[in-house]
Amino acid sequence: MKTKEILASGITGTTFMTLFSYLISLADGENFSEPERLGQLAGRLIPKLDKQRSLALGWLGHYGVGLLFALVYVELWRRGKLKPDLKTNLWLGGLSGLLAVAVWKTTFKLHPLPPSLSFNKYYLQLVPAHLVFAVFAGIGYQILKRTNHVTDHQ
Repeated sequence: MKTKEILASGITGTTFMTLFSYLISLADGENFSEPERLGQLAGRLIPKLDKQRSLALGWLGHYGVGLLFALVYVELWRRGKLKPDLKTNLWLGGLSGLLAVAVWKTTFKLHPLPPSLSFNKYYLQLVPAHLVFAVFAGIGYQILKRTNHVTDHQ
């Protein structure tokens, strides 16, 4: 059951976060897509990778990190440390966003060939993107819990 909860939360949160980043990219005219940035970084580290494989790695990495965040969230929710409600999830998203900014800043600084982009704008959109992630991870979790609760009582 825990695996389903992690998958439901992680996939739901990551999907809506990614949609949010694409919408911000369209509105701003700059690419904030996390999977594309991860793919770009991978491609620059492994030059033999073609663009399609680099992008696939970026998507795998993005959803992989989303599942890691969801693992932490689900543990907190299941143990009763936190409730999967809107207020709590906004706090989780804010903290996750600040952590993400720190990780991305470090990644860009350590990478031998970082991309050319407006880093401050990129970091600024990461916090609300993680708010979206946490809210929808909580929604995915709650939907699964309700679905299983109904199924268990039939």
